[in-house]
Amino acid sequence: MSAHDAVFHRAFGAFLFDMDGTVLNSIPAAERIWSAWAVRHGVDVETFLPTIHGVRAIDTIRRLNLPGVDAEAQAAFITEAEIADVEGIIEIPGAAAFLQALPAQRWAIVTSAPRDLALRRMAAAGIPEPAVMITAEDVSAGKPDPAGYRLAARRLGLEPADCLIFEDASVGIQAAEAAGAALMIVTTTHQHPLQTAHATVAGYDALAFSVDGDGRLHLQPR
Repeated sequence: MSAHDAVFHRAFGAFLFDMDGTVLNSIPAAERIWSAWAVRHGVDVETFLPTIHGVRAIDTIRRLNLPGVDAEAQAAFITEAEIADVEGIIEIPGAAAFLQALPAQRWAIVTSAPRDLALRRMAAAGIPEPAVMITAEDVSAGKPDPAGYRLAARRLGLEPADCLIFEDASVGIQAAEAAGAALMIVTTTHQHPLQTAHATVAGYDALAFSVDGDGRLHLQPR
């Protein structure tokens, strides 16, 4: 059985979702802010922008190792700028209704964004706030480290292997794999076809789910 088919033939304790690119599209807003920042710091925009997605701002800035740059201060600046600019942020097709229908203790969001920014973007896109949300402040190591997904599963009383993770970015996919969870990759924001052995879906309007007598989730193609 292929990985794509396998996710439709088993029950899960919970669904765990990345945020940016997975339940909402914030690419235009994020790239506006980061492009301006890169220009001010003499960083080549074209090669830099593909590296920002799915990663904590502080990790992105530290990786550049720019002389005289305070990574914490610059990450805080980026966050404030992103909170102020949510123009054009929209849900991934069908995401809000899909999440709203899930039982409250059966899903979580795990994002590299700080909490205030995550809540702002979710509100802009009409995404419901989950009972469990893991943000940049909750982990000492961001994606591709699996700490965020492990913490979300633990707060839901589960092991990661009992969860289905919805992701879009390569670092998030690596984090999900390292956590030992099954994966569904959301491809809506991908500019190029993705070569992967994992299940893929363009949007949540192509998915449905049911809840069995034990409260476990069964994903179905629509």
